[in-house]
Amino acid sequence: MNLSLTQRLSLVFSVLLLACCGASAWLQIRSSDLHEKEVIQSLSRDLATHIARNPALSDDTGDGSRKSALRQIFSQLMVVNPSVEVYLLDQDGHIEGDDAPAGHLKRMQVDVRPVQQFIAGEPLPILGDDPRSVDGRKVFSAALLPRAGNRPLEYLYVVLQGEAHDELAARVAASSVLRTTLWSMGLVALLGLVAGLMAFGLITRPLRRLTEAMRKFDANGEPQAQPPVTGFTGTGSRTARVRSRDEIAALESTFAQMADRIGQQWRALTKQDQERRELVANISHDLRTPLTSLHGYLETLSMKSDSLSDVERKRYLAIALAQSMKVGRLAQSLFELARLEHGNVQLALEDFSLVDLVQDVFQKFELSAEARHVQLRAGIAPRLPNVTADLGMIERVLTNLLDNAIRHTPDDGTVDVDLAVRDGKVSVTVSDTGPGMSAEVRAGLFQRAFSSGGAHRGGLGLLIVQRMLQLHGSQIRLVEREGVGTSFCFELHPAGSVQKGGRVTASVG
Repeated sequence: MNLSLTQRLSLVFSVLLLACCGASAWLQIRSSDLHEKEVIQSLSRDLATHIARNPALSDDTGDGSRKSALRQIFSQLMVVNPSVEVYLLDQDGHIEGDDAPAGHLKRMQVDVRPVQQFIAGEPLPILGDDPRSVDGRKVFSAALLPRAGNRPLEYLYVVLQGEAHDELAARVAASSVLRTTLWSMGLVALLGLVAGLMAFGLITRPLRRLTEAMRKFDANGEPQAQPPVTGFTGTGSRTARVRSRDEIAALESTFAQMADRIGQQWRALTKQDQERRELVANISHDLRTPLTSLHGYLETLSMKSDSLSDVERKRYLAIALAQSMKVGRLAQSLFELARLEHGNVQLALEDFSLVDLVQDVFQKFELSAEARHVQLRAGIAPRLPNVTADLGMIERVLTNLLDNAIRHTPDDGTVDVDLAVRDGKVSVTVSDTGPGMSAEVRAGLFQRAFSSGGAHRGGLGLLIVQRMLQLHGSQIRLVEREGVGTSFCFELHPAGSVQKGGRVTASVG
């Protein structure tokens, strides 16, 4: 059977309730029966003693006349109280006298140990053998008969609930009183069952609600219906701690947090996938132009090699070579970005002078800056400490930033590199006097996707800078400034604040 949790709990509860009701009824009936026997035996404790005082029971005449007298006395007593049965027992429990109808006696000997216990005054109820039953036991009253002459020890044995009592009890058991009692017990059991089923329904309702929410949970990770979160306190319903002791409420809140987390991760994955697609599209666009130009000039050189002059041939080769170098630089940048993002990169930390490094980078761009009439200036704070970093990576960071600054600075412009100490770190700021960036471009400057040529959103160069600085525990920031131009800033740890000399493996996630 494919039953739900509520159905299984209800079934188990019903079985247990019926079993408990049956056991309770049996215990109640048995307890009532024992109580009735104890009351009857207590009230009739001295009945056999009073009967034993009858002189006829002590008569020592012949056996025939004594048995006839005993039968007459027993018959009179049973007429007065039809529920009792009187027997005369010898010292071994053999029945010597009775007034039972013919064929009613099922055994002719009674166990005398209960009789002796009763006479000794042990706690009631005490059950003795029923002569009119093969294995029945009933409450009784017993007494020793006065001994006359050498007559052996005899007992007067009075069964207090005889056959007449059993017949009357059987009729009453089939009467409306017993049926009413049983119907009452059945009604109580039914009400208990209904109350239990309602309680189970209320208890398992949060589980059903949670199950329904999990069923509606979108396969893509987007929660279609959030379960109501209970037990939350504080300002954030999704992040506050659960103080309720209700395990189901805690489970609901945990699922809500999990659903939010999965939703956030799925949206992040969706965004990354969209950025990846845009990156591929933009890279394809950027590669198409130089490759098309390269192919065109090579095809021209191949088809018109005999008709071209040396000057034209050299010019075409120079253009093809320039386009090939452009494709190579783009491919190298893509490889470097992939290595920084997805592979383990080892940082070779060492102490070095940032001033010397800036001068070396200036020398690298000196000719290109002069060709564009761009002035390179360095602002260095006094007593600037050395820094601890990967020299090669920081050189690449400065190279990319200066290359972007020079390319976006018009003729007769200026590119400044300022070095200073701020908040215990060495701050590096690269500024230019170019046209600046719009608000839209600023918002997506460090995103993975970039415009054709990387002219408006930084391209791969800024992404590589960002990843390299992240490996150093730093961030590249776009500094807000008045007027024209763009300014980028980042910080490095001064020498002595970071363990150096080893190779540190780091990854960017």
